[in-house]
Amino acid sequence: MKVLLVGGGGREHALAWRLRQDDPTVQIFAAPGNPGIAELATCVPIGVTDVDALLRFAQEQSVDWTLVGPEAALAAGITDVFRAAGLPIFGPTRAAAQLETSKAFSKTLMVDASVPTGRAVTCTDLASAIRAIDALGAPVVIKASGLAAGKGVIVCQTMDEARAAAAAMLEENAFGDAGATILVEEFMEGEELSVFVLTDGERMIPLPAAQDHKRLLDGDRGPNTGGMGAYAPVSIVEREPGLIDDVLATVVAPTLAAMRARGTPFTGLLYAGLMLTANGPRVIEFNCRFGDPETQAVLPALSADVSLTAVMATIARGERLPDGVRLDATRAAVTTVLAASGYPERPRTGDAIDIPEPPADVLVFHAGTKRAPNGSLVTAGGRVLAVTGLGDSLDEAQRRSQEFAAAVTFDDKQFRTDIGWRELARRAGAT
Repeated sequence: MKVLLVGGGGREHALAWRLRQDDPTVQIFAAPGNPGIAELATCVPIGVTDVDALLRFAQEQSVDWTLVGPEAALAAGITDVFRAAGLPIFGPTRAAAQLETSKAFSKTLMVDASVPTGRAVTCTDLASAIRAIDALGAPVVIKASGLAAGKGVIVCQTMDEARAAAAAMLEENAFGDAGATILVEEFMEGEELSVFVLTDGERMIPLPAAQDHKRLLDGDRGPNTGGMGAYAPVSIVEREPGLIDDVLATVVAPTLAAMRARGTPFTGLLYAGLMLTANGPRVIEFNCRFGDPETQAVLPALSADVSLTAVMATIARGERLPDGVRLDATRAAVTTVLAASGYPERPRTGDAIDIPEPPADVLVFHAGTKRAPNGSLVTAGGRVLAVTGLGDSLDEAQRRSQEFAAAVTFDDKQFRTDIGWRELARRAGAT
């Protein structure tokens, strides 16, 4: 089997790893890939939004199906182009991907479909944004409606912070076109939960839930990032067996139905970022692809008894998902992100990286790395590596992740030492 994997980050490295786990004979092409992915695949220098070049390559290589990693490729309409050419592809169309690419679209759809979510006002000018801020009060969340590389959400503790955030987006062009429309949204309290659901547009197969850590520093302090680590599974789900069924019934199913009713059915991977409030799960946001860094924890935790590859290929071919398929976690996984100096504001690149040989039950996924002209490995992005530790318990998985994260070296690396802290506290009976 030949698979074209679109993307070059940590998420795509984890996907390549899982493809190889499911089928050791699979031939993987990655566009553009990265040095870690190159150990599992043939990397080709095609950008993720160069849809025409990706299509030509897929046709020339007679790939069986294409797996899309990043949202930018979906926003560029790669699925539409591949389907028009008769090529199987995993990922939603450009219209369906609006669930992620336009928070304003997503919020309107959720309200119309009675999907539980936070109250929000969509604004295109500062005056209306300030009125919305005054009406909702602080704390309040200011969101750029478009894609902003994971940086377009600002949690504001005071009214002044909120007004400044709105002004930065709407008048100072802080996020470019992504911030030309913003949402002023109710601040929701509770724990966050990431739920991945594979879907053929109607039927659904959930993956093990995960929890992400967005803040840069231990104790959930510091600025928001694209994610400093994640773990799976989450005991909240284990202790409330009806929770995922509730999410499927009240969040995912009505969203899929609303997309079908609009004539833009959603197929692929729907990621629901949830807040577990006192009144039940409420949607923070949708993503239309595997999340990062949750994927680096969820995929290694998955049972090897069921082929994730086979399920994704079924969806890519436009076929009906089989009944009775379960994708359960059989081990605990903790992923610690190693970030570059200056991340998230101004990450430094070009620092030499040394990665010792990982021990058993440790996986290292490359995100922001590249090869220097002399062949050495150097930093090439904000989030550089993701170190996933596996274990029969979360404590064991966290210890393995942390020990190896400390062993990797590059100048001024940043990483959190408390990934999974809420879970460990729960398991210790502290909360």
